[in-house]
Amino acid sequence: MDEATRANEAPCVRGIDSCSLEVANWRKYQETLKYQFDAFYGEKSTQQDIYVGSVQPILRHLLEGQNASVLAYGPTGAGKTHTMLGSPEQPGVIPRALMDLLQLTREESAEGRPWDLSVTMSYLEIYQEKVLDLLDPASGDLAIREDCRGNILIPGLTEKHITSFSDFEQHFLPASKNRVVGATRLNQRSSRSHAVLLVKVGQRERLAPFRQREGKLYLIDLAGSEDNRRTGNQGIRLKESGAINTSLFVLGKVVDALNQGLPRIPYRDSKLTRLLQDSLGGSAHSIIIANIAPERRFYQDTVSALNFTARSREVINRPFTNESLQPHALAPVKLSQKELLGPPEAKKAKGPEEESTGSPESLAAPASASQKLSLLQKLSNMDPAMLENLLSLDRLLGSQGSQGTPLLNTPKRERMVLMKTVEEKDLEIERLKMKQKELEAKVLAQEALDPKEKENTLATPQPLPSCTGTVAKPLKRAVVMPLQLIQKQAESKIHILKKGHKRKVEDLEQVEGISGKQVESFLKANLLGLAAGPHCGPS
Repeated sequence: MDEATRANEAPCVRGIDSCSLEVANWRKYQETLKYQFDAFYGEKSTQQDIYVGSVQPILRHLLEGQNASVLAYGPTGAGKTHTMLGSPEQPGVIPRALMDLLQLTREESAEGRPWDLSVTMSYLEIYQEKVLDLLDPASGDLAIREDCRGNILIPGLTEKHITSFSDFEQHFLPASKNRVVGATRLNQRSSRSHAVLLVKVGQRERLAPFRQREGKLYLIDLAGSEDNRRTGNQGIRLKESGAINTSLFVLGKVVDALNQGLPRIPYRDSKLTRLLQDSLGGSAHSIIIANIAPERRFYQDTVSALNFTARSREVINRPFTNESLQPHALAPVKLSQKELLGPPEAKKAKGPEEESTGSPESLAAPASASQKLSLLQKLSNMDPAMLENLLSLDRLLGSQGSQGTPLLNTPKRERMVLMKTVEEKDLEIERLKMKQKELEAKVLAQEALDPKEKENTLATPQPLPSCTGTVAKPLKRAVVMPLQLIQKQAESKIHILKKGHKRKVEDLEQVEGISGKQVESFLKANLLGLAAGPHCGPS
């Protein structure tokens, strides 16, 4: 407040201590509305006080691979941009944070330290629900995506590698001029968009196990909520004001949904809340700096900002370390000369002793495949069944002449396709096992019925074959038998009936090695002395 305004109008806000303040109740002037926060900075506080007291402590979390966010919130003209950017005489949160962060990374990545650190920056704005790259304005509207781990990212967003504060100024100052600003009755340079500076701190371990970490810092200068009756917005300014107020309204809905524990959080209702998904109820150490206007005529805006900040203070974030391992940094596998050679060359290189043993290739293939995939075997937390499937798949690829890299080094999309193929093969194997069990059950049931059928056939008397017009069938094989054996078999097959004096021969043609003519000649020679009667075959 300038001196003229202070003389004519008393402020409606009064600080109680370093963490609480009170606002006069517009309904009952004798009462006040009291608010308590983590810190309260009055009109005599400096940029250094705000930065050292609230922002600087969270920078250390970036070196641990965790995320952090700083948001400036409040009505238009309350000084959000001044708090975040400041001036050359009074630098704000952004230049101070970058200066300290670059100094920390230089110290941590010095010679002899275990980690190698790098810093990149991106700068964007959300203008009328469009994500625009301030480092590359010609890129157009960008999409906000979410990866499989739930991390929010913007494909195509420009990233600049910085090593010093001069590098940061070289990219940031020209990009700040690309931000959309406009004049209103309350502010000559009113921000017409939400500006987001994204700083990534990447870490790589210099020694085994070669871990990787990444921490993200969001520095956000939100556009202020506007009352068009006081700002006098018309035309394009009125449209911009509507988009700003809508996104801030969704921001309040997200905070209320998080506090109430609703099953659906409306992050996707606005580009701003979608981008702040990590900062609100996510995995970031978040700080909201609420800028308020102390004038009595801005009483409603001040109370609204304080109410939102009080509700936001109840939101619980759950930070965690973003850490991973480098797949290619694992120890290489030493293969023998025979494994480095292809299947034909390995067969040629096989010694005479191995050649004499004649070990099948199916036994040698699993051993070589398991040695090639020893990287997988070192993962103790992997499911044994899954490991066996991967080994089988690698053997299958090797048998087809595939000379590719092991599965751990394949691209993610190809690896997912291979894993899907393994699952399909497993399902097919299960179906074949079920079918095999059904066939085995049928065979056992058939074997259980066969003995009963054999007993029935033996108990039932078989009719004697008819002798009239019997034609000898061709036998499968011809065997020469001695005459004495033929006579014994013929005698055992001849039965003399008492009544009718008929002689019948049972299965004479089934005697092995005897043709139809041999049977006839044999009967003529041995049966001449018997009583006359009809006999088998022509006389």
